[in-house]
Amino acid sequence: MDLAQERIYTIDDIYALPDGQRAELIDGRMYMMTPPRRIHQEIVSQLTKVIGQYIDAHDGKCKVYPAPFAVFLNQDDRNYVEPDISVICDMDKLDEYGCNGAPDWIIEITSPTNPQNDYGVKLFKYRTAGVREYWIVNPQTNTVMVYDLENEKKSNQYTFEDDVPVCIYEDLNIRISDLL
Repeated sequence: MDLAQERIYTIDDIYALPDGQRAELIDGRMYMMTPPRRIHQEIVSQLTKVIGQYIDAHDGKCKVYPAPFAVFLNQDDRNYVEPDISVICDMDKLDEYGCNGAPDWIIEITSPTNPQNDYGVKLFKYRTAGVREYWIVNPQTNTVMVYDLENEKKSNQYTFEDDVPVCIYEDLNIRISDLL
């Protein structure tokens, strides 16, 4: 859901929202966020754990952050997102407020009320901002869309029963059904 677009919004407008109200900002347009469902949180929790364990087991330098976690995509005042999961490998992008610039890997879990944001607006924004890999996990259809944005390869769709390969980690595959 987005607010009537009478003006260009900025990050100051995000910080001025009432406590508990969350929104994202893409090119000055504010998108209000609804509270996630239980399955959404289960997927976020389990994926964050699996990815974090993989990074730790491989002495990786990347960090994994579940939402709410601020990502200032273009390092301007008109773009602020809170991906469900962000994996950042360049520690210079991190400060006390979040990530300044594109994470390496973003995972979004679709909401039944607004999946078009993940498949359209965010896909375009993440691609142009320099995100290397983007997953859209859809609990309504039990599918995962994987976009290898770094290598500009075609996207691939998987089911929750498939071993889904991670593009930025050649030896990591995740089966969503094993996490639920």
